[in-house]
Amino acid sequence: MADQNNDETIRSEKMNRLIEAGIHPYPEKFDKQNLLAECSALKESSGVKTAGRLIMFRDMGKITFGHLQDESGKFQIVLKKDEVGDDQYKLFTKNIDLGDFVGVEGEIFTTKAGELSIMVKKWTFLGKALLPLPEKWHGLKDRGVAYRQRYLDLIANPETMDRFKFRSDFIKALRQFYWSRGFREVETQTLLHSATGAHATPYKTHNNALDIDVYLRISHELPLKELIVGGFDKVFELGKAFRNEGHDPSHLPEHTHLEHYAAYWNFEDNMKFTEDMIDYLFETLKLPRQLTIRDRDGREKKVDFSTPFEKINYVELIKKDSGIDITKVRDRDELIKAIKKQKLEIEGMDEMGFASLVDNLYKKISRPKIVGPAFLYYYPIELQPLARRNDGDNNIVDQFQLVINGWEIIKAYSELVDPIDQDNRFKEQAELKESGDEETMEGDPDYITAMKHGMPPISGWGMGVDRMLTILTGQENLRDVVLFPLMRPKDKE
Repeated sequence: MADQNNDETIRSEKMNRLIEAGIHPYPEKFDKQNLLAECSALKESSGVKTAGRLIMFRDMGKITFGHLQDESGKFQIVLKKDEVGDDQYKLFTKNIDLGDFVGVEGEIFTTKAGELSIMVKKWTFLGKALLPLPEKWHGLKDRGVAYRQRYLDLIANPETMDRFKFRSDFIKALRQFYWSRGFREVETQTLLHSATGAHATPYKTHNNALDIDVYLRISHELPLKELIVGGFDKVFELGKAFRNEGHDPSHLPEHTHLEHYAAYWNFEDNMKFTEDMIDYLFETLKLPRQLTIRDRDGREKKVDFSTPFEKINYVELIKKDSGIDITKVRDRDELIKAIKKQKLEIEGMDEMGFASLVDNLYKKISRPKIVGPAFLYYYPIELQPLARRNDGDNNIVDQFQLVINGWEIIKAYSELVDPIDQDNRFKEQAELKESGDEETMEGDPDYITAMKHGMPPISGWGMGVDRMLTILTGQENLRDVVLFPLMRPKDKE
């Protein structure tokens, strides 16, 4: 801390000298006409006016070399005494620090070392950095610092900047795909009377004006389906969802969720839609179809995103991996006995209901083995209280999940549009919660009222955007694709 205070004092003194010379340390604007990356394409003697952060600075007496960096990249600048004048040269070399922002005007030329550069004719001071960049800023490795002070990570690591540019391009391409398919983007509420639409623990808060408790949404689902009741045919929403759950590489309490609902579709239509979306994204973003990614244990896996994707029966998969047929073992206590008979251990299973047991059994023995991309389908009805029953088997719902490298990325199903059936399932969920099973879904009487006004056939679909981006960018932790992930304050570690 003492060193930091000393650095700040020295930099403040330099700033005061600039002020004494009539230079504003934080000017209003600068007419930047060229991105730094664009300078590489300019011909020698071309005029240029650009700006950026000074990230390299080497004074050699009568000539100074430096690198400016902006969002597009970096480019070398060269200052000579006889080009800018003795006073301006001294002012620059004696008072400018790494991290400061500088604007330059000059001409493109090639140095004796063969590097295309800008010969500076005029420089403009654009912003003083009172704190230095990290000592090894050019290769910031401390992930805690990277997550808490993402701006330093972006400055220090070009691959970080590229990753978040890709995230922006990915979201832009998603929106373009939806509009090309006749969907409308909508925005629904974040504060809800009940936290429903998924199995998750919500965040609860209080609204003072209305004197009511409300919940941060854990899903976009029910409001979007109410819009289908209102007459929209195809809607999508891209926004935040909040789940008060633990942190691990594939879970964050605040995450970006994408959901859409299409009237007159079933879950098989959404399977085809998913493959079309993947094809569009890979072509638009120029991604290779085969990517090398790491699994939860750090082992490298090849994932082939060529369509069509493999389809895996969920019930048969669990039967193959555990020897348990969950279509025949329908009772919670019987399922616990069967799991123990197979010498499998699931933490906390004696407190779980049937649906939670099945889900945790799958996550323990089957999901980690799936490289994918693969569609899992044929789910027991207990696992999805909002999905439509299969016409051939009332104990199964018409649902799929897209699993990649053991991560559930997309979930979709034919929606339950029968208000009586939905009301009964909400009541069953409430009974399970009363019996102590915390992983149950909240009911919503207002949604039942909306359903009673009539719904067409619907299929809904949701993607964990952060998870998909983590896979596509070859990361192992969601925090590496989220600009500012929630962290414990440093003084509380």
